[in-house]
Amino acid sequence: AFRQRGTVSAVLRYIPSHIPPMESLYIPPILGDLIMEKRGLMLVVGSTGSGKSTTIASMLDHRNEHRTGHILTLEDPIEFLFRNKKSIVNQREIGTDSKTLGIALKNALRQAPDCILIGEIRDKDTMSAALAYAQSGHLVVATLHANNSYQALTRIINFYPIETRQSLLPDLAATLRAIVSQRLIPTVDGGRRAAVEVLLNTRYVAELIEQGEIGQIKEAIEKSMSPGSQTFEQALMQLLND
Repeated sequence: AFRQRGTVSAVLRYIPSHIPPMESLYIPPILGDLIMEKRGLMLVVGSTGSGKSTTIASMLDHRNEHRTGHILTLEDPIEFLFRNKKSIVNQREIGTDSKTLGIALKNALRQAPDCILIGEIRDKDTMSAALAYAQSGHLVVATLHANNSYQALTRIINFYPIETRQSLLPDLAATLRAIVSQRLIPTVDGGRRAAVEVLLNTRYVAELIEQGEIGQIKEAIEKSMSPGSQTFEQALMQLLND
């Protein structure tokens, strides 16, 4: 709440209890496979208002419906309400259920999760925690403000001082499963559809990351023969054909 023009005003956030199924969002089917992984790091990136939260909620609920386990979310704020299905879903809101994200991350392993959602990676400490959990046998899903895979990887590297990047890159190359970049495109009927770039961490991509050759990432997606990888341009062509 705040004051304006001498009166009290408030901004209210609606938290939906209905989570749209993946099929209704027209997002690539490969995302359904990625969210079922046992371990690794999956990043969903895009600008504010690009639909990242909806896509992640839909993916997590897909896992919830099809796999037993424990899903732990660390959010600021909580944006969708999950119901337990095959999995148990615990949602912790930063500032309410935990004083800080750092404290929530330190306590996360005590709750024995199989899958951890980190609402947003903003700094080196959060990124390091995400990598550590992914390396220790958990699936970590996180968001990052970036427009595409190249910008996401560049931002991650820039979290770290130059002298520590040589140890970061092998860990990132070994742990990363995919970077999903999303934009919402207006449709002729007044709606919006997601155009999704998918970078799968193939052996070639992992080598580029380990060597710090981030500038070649887009070309790697274009030339990738791995089913599921696609550039924004390829995603837009699919939307036009649909």
